[in-house]
Amino acid sequence: MKYENAQNVLPNEIIEIIQNYVDGSYLYIPRREDNKKSWGENSGTKKVLGTRNKEMYQKYQQGISIKELAATYFLTEPSVRRIIRSEKCGT
Repeated sequence: MKYENAQNVLPNEIIEIIQNYVDGSYLYIPRREDNKKSWGENSGTKKVLGTRNKEMYQKYQQGISIKELAATYFLTEPSVRRIIRSEKCGT
Protein backbone atom coordinates (compact mmCIF):
# COMPACT_ATOMS: atom_id res chain seq x y z
CA MET A 1 0.00 0.00 0.00
CA LYS A 2 1.36 3.40 -0.88
CA TYR A 3 0.27 6.90 0.00
CA GLU A 4 -0.89 9.28 -2.70
CA ASN A 5 -1.58 12.97 -2.31
CA ALA A 6 -5.26 13.41 -3.14
CA GLN A 7 -4.47 16.65 -4.99
CA ASN A 8 -2.34 14.65 -7.42
CA VAL A 9 -4.98 12.04 -8.26
CA LEU A 10 -8.48 13.42 -7.56
CA PRO A 11 -10.42 16.31 -9.04
CA ASN A 12 -10.91 19.31 -6.71
CA GLU A 13 -14.67 18.71 -6.56
CA ILE A 14 -14.17 15.24 -5.10
CA ILE A 15 -11.55 16.50 -2.64
CA GLU A 16 -13.99 19.13 -1.39
CA ILE A 17 -16.70 16.50 -0.89
CA ILE A 18 -14.30 14.23 1.02
CA GLN A 19 -13.16 17.18 3.17
CA ASN A 20 -16.74 17.49 4.42
CA TYR A 21 -16.24 14.10 6.10
CA VAL A 22 -12.52 13.85 6.94
CA ASP A 23 -10.87 17.25 6.74
CA GLY A 24 -7.09 16.97 7.16
CA SER A 25 -7.09 13.27 8.10
CA TYR A 26 -5.61 10.21 6.46
CA LEU A 27 -8.15 8.15 4.58
CA TYR A 28 -7.69 4.53 3.54
CA ILE A 29 -9.42 3.58 0.30
CA PRO A 30 -9.59 -0.23 -0.06
CA ARG A 31 -9.03 -2.01 -3.34
CA ARG A 32 -12.03 -2.89 -5.45
CA GLU A 33 -13.10 -6.52 -5.01
CA ASP A 34 -12.18 -7.35 -8.61
CA ASN A 35 -8.62 -6.04 -8.05
CA LYS A 36 -7.85 -7.96 -4.86
CA LYS A 37 -5.05 -10.50 -4.93
CA SER A 38 -4.61 -13.44 -2.64
CA TRP A 39 -1.84 -13.72 -0.08
CA GLY A 40 1.63 -14.14 -1.59
CA GLU A 41 0.47 -13.51 -5.15
CA ASN A 42 2.52 -10.33 -5.62
CA SER A 43 5.70 -11.44 -3.88
CA GLY A 44 5.78 -15.03 -5.13
CA THR A 45 5.93 -16.34 -1.56
CA LYS A 46 2.93 -18.60 -2.07
CA LYS A 47 4.62 -20.33 -5.01
CA VAL A 48 7.94 -20.69 -3.17
CA LEU A 49 6.27 -22.24 -0.12
CA GLY A 50 4.19 -24.55 -2.32
CA THR A 51 7.35 -25.82 -4.00
CA ARG A 52 9.06 -26.27 -0.62
CA ASN A 53 6.08 -28.18 0.77
CA LYS A 54 5.95 -30.56 -2.23
CA GLU A 55 9.69 -31.16 -1.89
CA MET A 56 9.28 -31.81 1.84
CA TYR A 57 6.48 -34.32 1.20
CA GLN A 58 8.58 -36.14 -1.41
CA LYS A 59 11.47 -36.43 1.06
CA TYR A 60 9.03 -37.73 3.69
CA GLN A 61 7.82 -40.38 1.22
CA GLN A 62 11.46 -41.36 0.63
CA GLY A 63 11.84 -42.08 4.34
CA ILE A 64 13.24 -38.87 5.80
CA SER A 65 11.90 -38.47 9.35
CA ILE A 66 9.75 -35.58 10.51
CA LYS A 67 12.47 -34.64 12.97
CA GLU A 68 15.06 -34.42 10.17
CA LEU A 69 12.70 -32.43 7.95
CA ALA A 70 12.01 -29.99 10.78
CA ALA A 71 15.74 -29.43 11.27
CA THR A 72 16.41 -29.11 7.52
CA TYR A 73 13.63 -26.58 6.90
CA PHE A 74 13.92 -24.79 10.26
CA LEU A 75 10.33 -25.64 11.21
CA THR A 76 8.73 -27.21 14.24
CA GLU A 77 7.73 -30.86 14.05
CA PRO A 78 4.00 -29.99 14.32
CA SER A 79 4.42 -27.63 11.35
CA VAL A 80 6.06 -30.37 9.30
CA ARG A 81 3.24 -32.78 10.22
CA ARG A 82 0.65 -30.19 9.17
CA ILE A 83 2.40 -29.63 5.81
CA ILE A 84 2.70 -33.38 5.16
CA ARG A 85 -0.96 -33.93 6.05
CA SER A 86 -1.95 -31.07 3.75
CA GLU A 87 0.15 -32.39 0.85
CA LYS A 88 -1.17 -35.91 1.38
CA CYS A 89 -4.76 -34.62 1.10
CA GLY A 90 -3.87 -32.47 -1.89
CA THR A 91 -4.90 -29.18 -0.31
